[in-house]
Amino acid sequence: MKLDQNTRFLIVGLGLLGGSYAKALKKQGCTVEAVTRTQDSIDYALEQGIIDGGAAFPDPDIIGRADVVVLALYPEVLLGWVKENQRYFKSGALITDVTGVKGCVVYDLQAMLRQDVEFIAAHPMAGRETLGVRNADDGIFRGANYIVTPTDKNTPQAIEACEQLGRMLGFARISRLSPQDHDRMIGFVSQLTHCIAVTLMTCNDIEHLERYTGDSFRDLTRIAKINDEMWSQLFLANRPALLEQMDQFSAQFQKLRDQLAAGDTQAMRDMMRRSTLRRKAIEKQEERN
Repeated sequence: MKLDQNTRFLIVGLGLLGGSYAKALKKQGCTVEAVTRTQDSIDYALEQGIIDGGAAFPDPDIIGRADVVVLALYPEVLLGWVKENQRYFKSGALITDVTGVKGCVVYDLQAMLRQDVEFIAAHPMAGRETLGVRNADDGIFRGANYIVTPTDKNTPQAIEACEQLGRMLGFARISRLSPQDHDRMIGFVSQLTHCIAVTLMTCNDIEHLERYTGDSFRDLTRIAKINDEMWSQLFLANRPALLEQMDQFSAQFQKLRDQLAAGDTQAMRDMMRRSTLRRKAIEKQEERN
């Protein structure tokens, strides 16, 4: 399947990411419809020109018109929604997602899915600390990473179409990982960082903290303003990989603590230099984009 302006898209779940997908695809001249839980979200998106049509229930006609269906749903909801509504999918439709964990979703979804449609998973590594379609902004995709997670059940055509979708949305880098490798990587670069931010914000009960913080504290805790419903689901869905990363972080933090307790300046400086080199490598990549 080649995606172009004649491709009809359906966004299932018109929140921050779903709304941002819709905005980006509308700018490409595509027809975009949505199915979500609340009529208020549909009304707002229609008024703002974010979508061409939509419903606050799984409308069979809307679902059946879509060439590409984007599942912008929480992991605990996604499988049930597909099981209940896949009978409405157009034959030949391509199904993809935005879910932050893959191992607990991809294989079960592919196993239950009709044979005449195909699911190819993807993870847009973009977001912000706000919720809902009113905060949708396709600018969050610029400079960001987009990960496609194919399995042996996916066709080359579907993989290419999913990567093309990433380019249409404006992502800077598109890569492929297996669902298992994705979950290990995300456990480190995304979920662990949220764990650290939450822990930092709750480990000390200093009063009037806002009066004393500087840039370093604000930068480290930006993501601590967290969607607890979504992120608790993501943590639990990726529990083995995340626990492994938390243990590695704890061991490295303990090593730094031991160096400080021992007054080992050289060892601390060695760790800091390695940290600086790795951070500079990220900055160089950002400059190239």
